[in-house]
Amino acid sequence: MEKPKVYFTDMRCKVGTSLLSKLDKLIRKAGISDLSRIDFSNKYVAVKIHFGEPGNLSFLRPNFAKAVADCVKSLGGKPFLTDCNTLYVGRRGNALDHLEAALENGFSPFSTGCQMIIGDGLKGMDDIEVPINGGQILTSALIGRAVMDADIFISLNHFKGHECTGFGGAIKNIGMGCGSRAGKMVMHSDGKPEVYGKSCTGCKSCAKFCAHGAISFGKSGKASISHGRCTGCGRCVGSCNFNAIHNPNESSNAMLDCKIAEYCKAVLDGRPHFHVSIVNQVSPYCDCHDENDAAVVPDIGMFASFDPVAIDRACIDAVNAAPEIHGSILSEREHTCGDHFTNIHPSTDWRRQLAHAVKIGLGSEDYELIKI
Repeated sequence: MEKPKVYFTDMRCKVGTSLLSKLDKLIRKAGISDLSRIDFSNKYVAVKIHFGEPGNLSFLRPNFAKAVADCVKSLGGKPFLTDCNTLYVGRRGNALDHLEAALENGFSPFSTGCQMIIGDGLKGMDDIEVPINGGQILTSALIGRAVMDADIFISLNHFKGHECTGFGGAIKNIGMGCGSRAGKMVMHSDGKPEVYGKSCTGCKSCAKFCAHGAISFGKSGKASISHGRCTGCGRCVGSCNFNAIHNPNESSNAMLDCKIAEYCKAVLDGRPHFHVSIVNQVSPYCDCHDENDAAVVPDIGMFASFDPVAIDRACIDAVNAAPEIHGSILSEREHTCGDHFTNIHPSTDWRRQLAHAVKIGLGSEDYELIKI
């Protein structure tokens, strides 16, 4: 069987050549304009990106998104940038705050050349249940409706380290990023939500969205969740305007890795997809933090592929082959092995996510690297 191809170009630019023109050349060489693979004509194209938590400065600049959007439009497609709301308390937990955060970080229809749509709606509750073909832990995934309404899917991600999964690449950008708030709870939790009594105002909004009658209100007027009736769907988390409902039962990192891979497969199955990874400002933590630590390795380059597993593995290999930056967290950690991700986050094992992705038929770790 032929190995999936991963195309790569470095960050060097001769006078007269911009990084964005190199990105356009890269994705065209990788086959985005190949009609036998993708026909963009009058198709809606979801470009999944992380808009960055305000305060963090390592997320992808809007210029990268514009290069991809312009290419898609030149091929007849109708691109839009998208991400789904977050489960945690922050600046991206509902569509209004999320869009304000994106604007603050420089994303707009003017800077990117296309519109922005929050995939799971105002409160993170506009989702659709999508079957997971070959899922071994989950049978279905709760994905933002706008993501699934698109005809074609493109992942544009900032490759980095991650405190729970070891790394954050294409698979995590898609799997975790496209899950609605309820979907994110499924991935993060093996349990059921609880109420912060001090934060609850007794507005009863959560009860309106509970299909199982699991929420009641005592003499104090505060919400209480019956775990005997609760199914763990997470609707109440999305419906609360006061962040009074939370998930106290986090999945193990091993389970999280597998669930992310299965959610990714739900998003991609049955439609054309393409993946772009930018390996610069390789921070040790997720871009969901409202800060970013110093990069751990020098900027490496840009990758493109039709295979999300292959592109993640190629980025991992490139980072692990790069020298550490003096003064970064990587240079301060004990080096127990030759793997940068394990040395930064010893309690994680990035191999699990890729191994499970391969197991469920998402892609291959055995790739051919083509340098442009």
